[in-house]
Amino acid sequence: MNTYIAFLRGINVSGKNKIPMATLREVLASTGLEQVQTYIQSGNVIFQSSEDNIEGLENKIHQAIKNHFTFEIPVLVKTPKLLQELFDACPFSQDKKENSYFILLFDVPTSENIAEVSEISYPNETFFITDYCVYFHSAVGYGRAKCNNNFFERKLKITATARNYKTMVKLLELCKQTGA
Repeated sequence: MNTYIAFLRGINVSGKNKIPMATLREVLASTGLEQVQTYIQSGNVIFQSSEDNIEGLENKIHQAIKNHFTFEIPVLVKTPKLLQELFDACPFSQDKKENSYFILLFDVPTSENIAEVSEISYPNETFFITDYCVYFHSAVGYGRAKCNNNFFERKLKITATARNYKTMVKLLELCKQTGA
C-alpha cells in the first residue's frame, strides 16, 4: 500500500467551493482510497492506495469531487518522498524557511516564463522557482505580499497551490505516522 498526499486548490476560501472535511473523507473512501485523513480545511488529504499511477489518482479524486460537490477543483498528488525532497530543497535559511511558503506547481513552467518572472522584484519578497515548487518568503507576511499564489499562476501560466511551512511539516509528520 502506497501513501500519498493530495493538495486541493481553492477550496473553502472566502465561502467558495465549500467542502466539509468529513464528507470529503467519505467521498474519497468510497472511491477505494484507504486510510483517508484530512488536515485543516484548506484541502490537504493523506491517503493510501495500491495504485501507483499519480495522474490516475489525481483524476479519480478530481472526478469524485466534481460528481459529489458539483464543482471542479484542481488536484495535485505527491508521494511523501517527493514532498520531503521539495521541503528539503528549500533554499532559505532555517529562520526564513520557518516563515516561508511552498507554492506547489501542477506542471513544469517554461524556461521563458521562469526567466520573465525572475526579473520581477518587490521589496521584502524573495522567491526561487524550480520545476515543481516556488519557494517564497515575504518579510511583510503572505497576506500583504505582491507575489502570491495567483501572481505565480498568472506569470508562470500554470496552476499552483500554496502551503506554509507549518502545514508542510505537519503533512510530512502525518505521512510518517502512516508508515510512509
